[in-house]
Amino acid sequence: VHIFQSSARGTVKEKPGFNPSEDVAALRKAIEGLGTNEKSLIDILTQRSNAQRQLICKAYHQATGRTLADDLKGDTRGDFEDILLGLIMTPAQFDCREFMRAIKGAGTTDSTLIEIFSSRSNFQIKALSDAYLAETGRSLLHDLKSEVSGDYGKALLILAEVLYEAGEKRWGTDESKFTDILCHRSVPQLRQTLVEYKNLTGKTLQQSIESEMSGNLENILVAIVKCVKSVPAYMAERLNQSMKGLGTTESILTRIMVSRSEIDLLDIRAEYKKLYGCSLYSAIAVSLN
Repeated sequence: VHIFQSSARGTVKEKPGFNPSEDVAALRKAIEGLGTNEKSLIDILTQRSNAQRQLICKAYHQATGRTLADDLKGDTRGDFEDILLGLIMTPAQFDCREFMRAIKGAGTTDSTLIEIFSSRSNFQIKALSDAYLAETGRSLLHDLKSEVSGDYGKALLILAEVLYEAGEKRWGTDESKFTDILCHRSVPQLRQTLVEYKNLTGKTLQQSIESEMSGNLENILVAIVKCVKSVPAYMAERLNQSMKGLGTTESILTRIMVSRSEIDLLDIRAEYKKLYGCSLYSAIAVSLN
């Protein structure tokens, strides 16, 4: 059920007249001078496409013998370091980092797993799996199986392995019909299913899931339904949740802003304004002050 997104709706575009050597010189000056020039780091790394950032990383290593990642780690701290390092990773490496963080330690961060596996395209899931294998030498599916359980775990694993067994049923007939339908149908089929379900029952599929289920199984199935309807709207809701209450969850903000910046961040901004009545920019500015 992974939704393919065009990059035409991103906020970050390729910089015309791009010259990696010039950017490397500016980055070195920003990092090696007396005190780090944060503005230069921000201006360069947020105003280049990811493909251009990869060329910068390569040129930086050729010029210095060091990696840009290592120098940024040595010169920056906290959430600022986190977002800069995210920006210089490939999209697959970034998703891999977020996946590894979600399954690391005593508890699994299920909300991160739900967000990633319900919103990424098949191509993105395949790239994530390949990056995980390259980083760890282990299968993503193998490690994921040890982290999740029950019907929720089955749903998550179907999403993670749908690229290998697209459309093929894997679980017995006693499996939840909701899980079976939502995890084994294409997006166009699911969109039609949502319309027909409401016509037949008088309520939305999301309402039925919320009344029939609970916990992480409910959370993942609702997330799939939301992403089938609109990934940008789902991401706008996730951003809003990350900025509500006491303290902002910077890890969610960073993940969504970095991972969607070249895909559909323009649409996420529009959905945010429609849903919450203020610009995403102003909401972030308030939450971080």
